[in-house]
Amino acid sequence: MKIILKLFILCVTFTLHAQTGTIKGLIIDKQSEIPLPGATVELLNQDTAIGTITDENGYFTLENVPLGRQSIRIKYVGYEPITLPNLDVTTGKDVTVNASLTEAFGKLDTVILTSETSKDRTVNKLAAISARQFSMEEVNRFSGGRGDVGRLASNFAGVSAPDDSRNDIVVRGNSPTGLLWRLEGIPIPSPNHFSTLGTTGSPVSALNPNMLKNSDFITSAFPAEYGNALGGVFDLGLRKGNPDDYEFTAQVGAFTGVEGMAEGPLGGNQGSFLVAGRYSLIGLVGGGGTSATPNYSDISYNIDLGTGTYGNLSLFGIVGNSDINLYGDKAEKDDLFAAKDENSFVKSNFHVFGLNHRITIGKKSYIKTVASISGSGNNFTEDRIIDIDTPDERTIKYTESDNKQNRITVSSLFNSKINNKITLRTGVLFENLKLKSFLRDRDEQPDLNNDGDPDLYTFRNTDESLNLFQPYIQGRFRLTEKLTLNAGLHSQYSSLNSQFVIEPRAAINYKVAPKHSLSLGYGIHHQNIPLPILFLNEDVNGELVQTNRNLDFIKSEHYVLGYDVKLAKSWRAKAEVYYQNITKAAVEAFPSSYSSLTEGADFGFNNSVVSLKNNGTGYNQGIELTVEKFFSNGYYGLLTSSFFESKYKGSDGIERNSPFNNGYVTNLLAGKEITVGKAQKNVLFFDTRFTFSGGRYYTPADLEASRQEGFEVLLEDQAFSKQYDNYMRLDFKVGFKINSKKKKRSHKFYVDIQNLTNRKNIFERRYNRLTNNIDRVDQIGLFPDVGYRFQF
Repeated sequence: MKIILKLFILCVTFTLHAQTGTIKGLIIDKQSEIPLPGATVELLNQDTAIGTITDENGYFTLENVPLGRQSIRIKYVGYEPITLPNLDVTTGKDVTVNASLTEAFGKLDTVILTSETSKDRTVNKLAAISARQFSMEEVNRFSGGRGDVGRLASNFAGVSAPDDSRNDIVVRGNSPTGLLWRLEGIPIPSPNHFSTLGTTGSPVSALNPNMLKNSDFITSAFPAEYGNALGGVFDLGLRKGNPDDYEFTAQVGAFTGVEGMAEGPLGGNQGSFLVAGRYSLIGLVGGGGTSATPNYSDISYNIDLGTGTYGNLSLFGIVGNSDINLYGDKAEKDDLFAAKDENSFVKSNFHVFGLNHRITIGKKSYIKTVASISGSGNNFTEDRIIDIDTPDERTIKYTESDNKQNRITVSSLFNSKINNKITLRTGVLFENLKLKSFLRDRDEQPDLNNDGDPDLYTFRNTDESLNLFQPYIQGRFRLTEKLTLNAGLHSQYSSLNSQFVIEPRAAINYKVAPKHSLSLGYGIHHQNIPLPILFLNEDVNGELVQTNRNLDFIKSEHYVLGYDVKLAKSWRAKAEVYYQNITKAAVEAFPSSYSSLTEGADFGFNNSVVSLKNNGTGYNQGIELTVEKFFSNGYYGLLTSSFFESKYKGSDGIERNSPFNNGYVTNLLAGKEITVGKAQKNVLFFDTRFTFSGGRYYTPADLEASRQEGFEVLLEDQAFSKQYDNYMRLDFKVGFKINSKKKKRSHKFYVDIQNLTNRKNIFERRYNRLTNNIDRVDQIGLFPDVGYRFQF
């Protein structure tokens, strides 16, 4: 910490005087992703013309740019020009933009309308439907987001996340386990603190949004390069550091913690480094749904070694650690995670170390290869206090869980622009996944040894390894100026039981008129059964056997129809109708309500489901509406509404609500910036967010049976028949940005009041073994998140 402070002081001492800012970036061909040298970049709406051209590597730098929101226009001979609006120019940090130009379908007319880039166009050019681009600025801007990309996604149409305590992402009624996390083109474990084996969410994200570049979030019928997922894809990328100047950021926030970040040039050939570290603060200020102190920290980096004869090479990584001790004597009555009669100890970790290499082949092709080592681990121990507050009080070991998941991943793709109408991409992804999982638990176990306590049963004691092999080929075909087809094949092989599947994917986009377009998408997608279920033990004639390990992939077919209209400049509306048919879900061999489609909404999985069969089915269907005002003229707005139905069938053949069948979700976001001061260089900003959704379905408990057994007994024949009350939350954020008049510095202060009305949204109804009643537990109430950022 002392070293970081010294670096900050040193940088402050030598900062240059500057009342203007800088815009820099890289311009590439959208199809080939090859840099475009000689493209012109012009700053708009200025009395004096300011412009430049890209160098031989496609880079440009615009200096002496006035502060505030600015726009640039980019042109290149034979390509459709674009405008990048509302770039936030400050004195504390250079603005970096990466833009892609589309080669004209035919000969350009003398006069051509300039298109504006917008977030409905994805970074991945082959994602044509049910996809959305998001930026680092959005993650940090929206009220109630806590600097978490998962919570950002909850504002998009088709996403449901009515849980203040976790950032699980429910996409169109699918379990959160159906989500694929990717970083720099490779699958990664759940990038969260306090995550557990097989889940994809947690209370706190380990992804630093200040490290991210513009990335994609895809909710259905995703392109052929994505595999082993049913519900959606988070395709994330790390931005590069500033290749010209040293820049530093110091930041503090209730959820994001205390942060230091440094970036700057490294060697020649546009090399750079970017390093950031964070440490938790919420434990010091309280909150988070528990009285215990959560400790978490993470370090992220992206080291770009520049482009040379053998291509571009970069190193990237994230390391995160977290722990929390939950003591019963400190637990509050409404604690979400602790109880008076138990002491729990939680540790978790997450890491990704990767090497990214890219080399250009000719003038229109490249090969990109990524190799990585990644993994996650979690350790959970619970001591149960028996006969608490009585003379017979004693403590026993109740749960022991130790999980380690490591994977070696190699991904390689070849991208080639055949001509201005056809782009082809083919590649392969290989994963070697190793799992060591140990779980012993007394929950719901009999007392066979007659010691007065439930037996400590070993559910998992696994040291396994499996390989996943995923080759694919896909293409983008501009059939006419109005009609574009994206199509491909993805295949997937598992060495665990020699499964092999082929998955066709296709999406068509048709421009009905200059401002109107229709999209149609279809895809088959498979995903393996969650590993905690796959490797469960069953006692077969006194021997522990993994009777689920030969289960097949779950299969899902996606159908999507979309309509998009540009209502006005910076305004757009979008509607999508979808249907998802799911088969081969894991269910029990005898008639029951259980299905693997109901897993993934909590920290753990069902430990008693063995000898499962791939006979389960389900479906998700709905309609999504989006009206969006992209940021311009000092304000933005976003309205999303989703109306959907999520159903499943267990082995008993009865159609039931899934636990993720909220029915509807509506989000309304808006924000305003006001320039203040004599020089109009400082900004006062306001942001608000309102969310309203149906409650999740749950299985009611049998009170009398629970009292007799001493633990919660659910009415399985009434699985997910009850629905929690509607969820509603209002957040409000106000802040101030200050640009230094003389030096390269900027400050940002904000107060983000989450759940402004202090509404009591229900967390769950659960049997309380101390009160012998079914108690209601509410989610987090009003919570102020205060933050400060200093860039120089």
